[in-house]
Parts: sequence; C-alpha cells; structure tokens
Amino acid sequence: MLGAAVVRHVPGVRRAPTRLEQADRGLFLLWLAYMGVLVFGAYLLWVAGAWHRLVQADPTRLTLVIVALFVGCSLWAGRRAWVLGQQRQQLDKLREEGLSAGAGWAGEFLQHAGRPGQPADIAVQLLGERAHGPHEMAWWLNGIQLKLGLLGKVIGFSILALQLGQVESFDPSQSSRLLRDLTGGLGIALLTTVTGLTGNILLGLQLMRLDRFADVLVADALAAGLSTPMAETELPHGDRPDGS
Repeated sequence: MLGAAVVRHVPGVRRAPTRLEQADRGLFLLWLAYMGVLVFGAYLLWVAGAWHRLVQADPTRLTLVIVALFVGCSLWAGRRAWVLGQQRQQLDKLREEGLSAGAGWAGEFLQHAGRPGQPADIAVQLLGERAHGPHEMAWWLNGIQLKLGLLGKVIGFSILALQLGQVESFDPSQSSRLLRDLTGGLGIALLTTVTGLTGNILLGLQLMRLDRFADVLVADALAAGLSTPMAETELPHGDRPDGS
C-alpha cells in the first residue's frame, strides 16, 4: 500500500522499538503523545475555519467519511498499543521469574512449544497470528482512505467535465458564475485527494510502529523459548531414552 511504502522511508520507523516503547505502557504513551499533536493541529484548523470550509466545499461528504475512518482506526490503534504493552509486560515477567510466572501470548507459546509431540512451528504461527493478525484489517482500512480520496477526485473531475459540456457559448457577463461552477468540481477533487493522502500517511505511521513492536515481541518470545528450559520436554513416567 502507498501508506506503508511512504512511512518505510521515514527515518526511524524501521528501527527496533526504543527503550521508551518497551517501558511500562511506553507504546501507549507514545500513541497518546502522537494523538495529542494531531488533536492540537485539528484544533488550530478549527480556529482558522478550515473544517467549516472543508464541509461546505465538499457536497459529497467523502472528506467527512475519511476523517471518521481515520479517527476510528486511530482509536483502535491506541487500544492495540495497550494490548501489546500488556503482552510486553507479561513477557518481561516471564523472562525474569520463569515459566511458572508467565502468562499471555508468550507464556502460552512456551507451554505449547514444550509439549512432547507438539509441532513447534504451529506454536510459532499462533504467536505470530496473535501479534500481527489484527493489523491486516487496519492496513486494509488505511488503504480505503486513499481509495476514497481517489474516488472523490474522479467525482470532482466528472462534475467538472459535465459542467464544461453544458457550456454552449462563452458569455463574458456570465464568466464569474461559470468559474464558480467549474471550481466547485475541482475543489471536490483536490480536497478529497488531500484528505485521503493525509489520513493514509498519518495512520500508516501508527500501524508501522505497532508492526515493529509486534515483530520485536515475537522475536523476544522466540529467544525466550530457546533459552528457557522446558520441564515439559522430559519423558513421562520417568522413562529414559535408549542407551542412557
């Protein structure tokens, strides 16, 4: 998607989560700070009257749909940041106190991976699905913002073409009305495209950080599985391997 391709070139987004992210609720606190900046920017636009003009200039209301979609997905990203932060805490507790204290995704992964006859790749797939699976829908909705912006662009230029087709002769006395009608369609095309692109990039930044945090969470869980001794791997009933 375009949003993912753009944010991958932003400095820092491909690095491992910082110490602040891995701290207690660090990822969620960073999301709160990010949303605080966006809310402050939205307030400045409201004071300047930009939101009012945006609603008036777009009779299709596609810009409002894009904004509502962005707000809903951003709130979901905040909830997801909270959940991933909880799983990070559970993993850190497991690494410090052992498997008996472990819970959450990492604890279940280690318990399933240590069972005799249990394929390790299935446990890894389950862990990866829990960490990354819900993000797929969010990325899809992020792409929908861009597609809605392009849809508004097509609608705006279609209106512009229809208005030009209705002009039979140029009358200098009606030039102001003609220009007003033509700029209406052009305004729809530009506003919806800009809103879709902006929402796509801003939401893509949030989702990229969630993905990177989930990647490190899965990697640390796998590393804990390699370094943690599994009592469940002992053979039942005190049996010993042949030749011992």
